[in-house]
Amino acid sequence: MLIGIFGGDTGGRTIDDVVGDARLAERDGFASFVLPQIFGLDAMGVLAIAGREVPRIGLATGVVPTYGRHPVTMAQQACTVQVASGGRFTLGIGLSHQMVIENMFGLSFDKPLRHMREYLAVLMPLLIDGKADVDGETISTHAGIDVAAQSEVPVLVAALGPKMLDLAGRVTNGTMTWMTGPATLSDHTVPTITAAAERAGRPAPQIVASLPICVTVDVDAARERAAKDFQIYGFLPSYRAMLDREGAAGPADVAIVGDEATVTSTLGQLADAGVTEYVASIFGSRDERAVTRALLQSML
Repeated sequence: MLIGIFGGDTGGRTIDDVVGDARLAERDGFASFVLPQIFGLDAMGVLAIAGREVPRIGLATGVVPTYGRHPVTMAQQACTVQVASGGRFTLGIGLSHQMVIENMFGLSFDKPLRHMREYLAVLMPLLIDGKADVDGETISTHAGIDVAAQSEVPVLVAALGPKMLDLAGRVTNGTMTWMTGPATLSDHTVPTITAAAERAGRPAPQIVASLPICVTVDVDAARERAAKDFQIYGFLPSYRAMLDREGAAGPADVAIVGDEATVTSTLGQLADAGVTEYVASIFGSRDERAVTRALLQSML
């Protein structure tokens, strides 16, 4: 199992700050540097710059919402990052959440599975062949792009439920999860998407999983901090469903917290579940963060 670093929210940070974090992640030997698309810097814009300045580490988005970006635009941006990085970019995409898409973006969140199916029907041909000829119920595209990507851009879908996992397994390179615990990954996520890929005659999917992590001697304080820092994910329906499936009361219960032996054991559970890459979302005090990062480095 590979180990990457989650770059975190870019709000209030400079491009130099973020590129510097990518450079440190590469220096420390991590497999990837992953940025979310929230309301700060544009993730793919920053990763294109990082791709030119940081020469070896894998780069990925985790994740870019599909609503609000036509698949032609998404494909152009992804291929641009792929060219800038010399073939080291992975495009992570997702639906986001109804409260964001409807309340903030003012768009319809009706039938999200249909949306993603039609979105991928346009996006994947554009990334593979540079052209799409698709008539859908909500997305129709008859267009091409001319971006000379040095290699095909892998696509990971933030798939949690069984139907989205089936779609991701059939037409993309895999999935990228958040707030999904080891038992759920083992019993639900990995077997569902793997079976879909097998039925479609596709290679074994990438399973990229991210969870908060903190090596600490004060477990109770760390879990209390996780409950506060990540509380929103306990209320968003898609993540709430995964927490319920895991038997977790909230995000603090799936955070990887404990001494070095405990954290190492939990990461081993992720690997045993079939996770191909763990993206570390490190939290805690300054000292705890340093110890956590050092442990992760020792496991590379």
